[in-house]
Amino acid sequence: MGTETHEHRLKRMQMRSWRRGTKEMDLILGPFSDTRLGDLDAGDLDLYDRLLEENDHDIYQWMSGQRPTPDEYVALVDKVVAGFSGRAAP
Repeated sequence: MGTETHEHRLKRMQMRSWRRGTKEMDLILGPFSDTRLGDLDAGDLDLYDRLLEENDHDIYQWMSGQRPTPDEYVALVDKVVAGFSGRAAP
């Protein structure tokens, strides 16, 4: 997606955050995308884009602490969980 503008990328990622396979993930990733996507740097946006490719059940288990989060996603998952739980984001 080399020709995708930054604005279009954010809108695409926001839509994908709200239109997941499970309602739980819609309610976790959707609000995060509404409030925090614009604050992420290019590297974190790339990582978030990769996270959106992961299976919803896996993501939910990482975010709920049911399974260990893969190392590459730990910091990002912490940001999402902090935003969802109302804690101060790292």
